[in-house]
Amino acid sequence: MKKTKGYLDMELLRFTTAGSVDDGKSTLIGRLLYDSKAIFEDQMNQLEETSKQRGEEGINLALLTDGLRSEREQGITIDVAYRYFATPKRKFIIADTPGHIQYTRNMVTGASTANLAILLVDARHGVIEQTKRHAFIASLLQIPHIAVCINKMDLVDYQKEKYDKIKLEFKKFSSRLEIKDVNFIPISALKGDNVVERSKNMEWYEGSTLMHLLENIHIGSDHNHVDCRFPIQYVIRPQSKDYPDYRGYSGRIEGGVFRKGDEITILPSGFSSKIKSIDTFNGPIKEAFSPMSVCMTLEDDIDISRGDMIVRENNQPKSKQDIELMICWMNSKNMIMRGKYTIRHTTQTARCIVKDVKYKIDINTLHRNESDKAIGLNDIGRISIRTTKPLFVDDYRRNRNTGSIILVDEASNETVAAGMII
Repeated sequence: MKKTKGYLDMELLRFTTAGSVDDGKSTLIGRLLYDSKAIFEDQMNQLEETSKQRGEEGINLALLTDGLRSEREQGITIDVAYRYFATPKRKFIIADTPGHIQYTRNMVTGASTANLAILLVDARHGVIEQTKRHAFIASLLQIPHIAVCINKMDLVDYQKEKYDKIKLEFKKFSSRLEIKDVNFIPISALKGDNVVERSKNMEWYEGSTLMHLLENIHIGSDHNHVDCRFPIQYVIRPQSKDYPDYRGYSGRIEGGVFRKGDEITILPSGFSSKIKSIDTFNGPIKEAFSPMSVCMTLEDDIDISRGDMIVRENNQPKSKQDIELMICWMNSKNMIMRGKYTIRHTTQTARCIVKDVKYKIDINTLHRNESDKAIGLNDIGRISIRTTKPLFVDDYRRNRNTGSIILVDEASNETVAAGMII
């Protein structure tokens, strides 16, 4: 008898939405959930009731994700809203991010773990400044796949010429960015054209619907399966009757493939050993890869603790104290030059000092501003820091997990910046 794929075994796709205000991001997500039958009956009743109270005809699908009262009153998204749903093929986590300039940090938060970004473009307005800004952030965060959804096609009479013009415009701009895989889909989130069902109004379009793209886009190679990186999160010592001498090292694999019997090296000590077993909640397995969470045991008793990293002898990350970063500043207090911050990288925590600000990026023009060194809320810039101890880092382009950091204010314990290692 053929074993069916369980819910827990299904592949997970994380995607984020981005676009200007009123481009229809929340409506699109509402339409995706509605047409894929992922809305519960009580949510449906509440939607109908709220839409009726607001004097709107039919159901306002945007209310599904805009949960804050101020969001509903203004008809905009302010905070990142996460939604979870599944189809028979895949599980999904959606991050609905704000379109306003002043919420750039919220977009960075929602997009940092995404496999795919949906960029919405209003068919009436074409590629605007905010579209370019979001495309730049998607490129900066190395999101592997981008779906450019040209929305509100119903308001331009489903004209192919409008779609072709915007497609050409975006391609011209994105050629300057590091975007690997771009798909274009003409849609109407309000009417449901090409969202889940194919549109009868745009028979000239021969590509896939948005849902078909989300279900079938290949994301297996998005993770780095070449460089083996296993930061230790916790040492497991049950010291029970059944496991008196068990010593396991648990954490999440941030890159590569580990197999039982592999020769490995532990950083920073440089000691070598072999993997004795790879254990999971469901029992031992022969191999594990990113982004699995596992517990490894080794052939030798070595002093290993949280913050250490298991790697391959001939493939090691750089051990660095002087680090160059692209950062997005997330705090209302400006960054302090020569200021001291706590830095968190994988499972390591250290302190650091800001040595220099190389430049700030003007997100509207993508120009580097080397004269203005003041980095404030929502600014993106390149800085150099010095840490109190070496961190085991990779280039963010090569590994998003070992190439990213956060900076924390030592006094308030607030996260003040997200950074990508260059």
